[in-house]
Amino acid sequence: MGTTQSRIDGRIARGNQTRQLILGRAVDIASVEGLEGLSLGRLAGELKLSKSGVFALFGSKEDLQLATIRAAIKIYLDHVVHPAQALPPGIGRLWQLCSGWLTYSRERVFPGGCFFYSAVAEYDAREGKVHDALAAARTDWFGYLEQTVRDAQAAGEIEPDTDVAQLVFEIVALLEMANAESVLYDEYTSYDRAATAIRNRLRDAATDPALLPAA
Repeated sequence: MGTTQSRIDGRIARGNQTRQLILGRAVDIASVEGLEGLSLGRLAGELKLSKSGVFALFGSKEDLQLATIRAAIKIYLDHVVHPAQALPPGIGRLWQLCSGWLTYSRERVFPGGCFFYSAVAEYDAREGKVHDALAAARTDWFGYLEQTVRDAQAAGEIEPDTDVAQLVFEIVALLEMANAESVLYDEYTSYDRAATAIRNRLRDAATDPALLPAA
């Protein structure tokens, strides 16, 4: 019984490793070529895996796309959200989210810049599970930013009469413009411009502008 269980556990572990290998390549491809650029056959060929093994892990292209989105969310959380959570609630945490996002895009964690910026543009006018998964991820991101602003208000570091939804909309617009300009023109000054604009906007909303770092 023990030997049989060990073989089963080994197959599961190898399957998980193969799945992670495939998804690691899939998020890179999708960030450059879009989620439509994914195919099970292509991934099998590039990674020198059997097609039957890849199809056993992902039953369809849509399954692969949805799994790729979930993998991208985990990477995004690791690079943008989790580092900011090490800071106490306040405007410092909000600024860390913004600067962390700019670093995530600038350093090309995904080769095509922000995975979600390009994926949402690809699927925003479509219907179906992939569209819904991307829309949910974006809603979660906006919701998290809004909660971070409210937490900063509760900490007495952002003016209580601040329009939270408007502030978050402006922040995201600046982040995404920096990403779009950098990817399109292969330049990086847009990140500095976005950082300056966001810092100025947060100073306007802060109860004490000195809470934010100098330029």
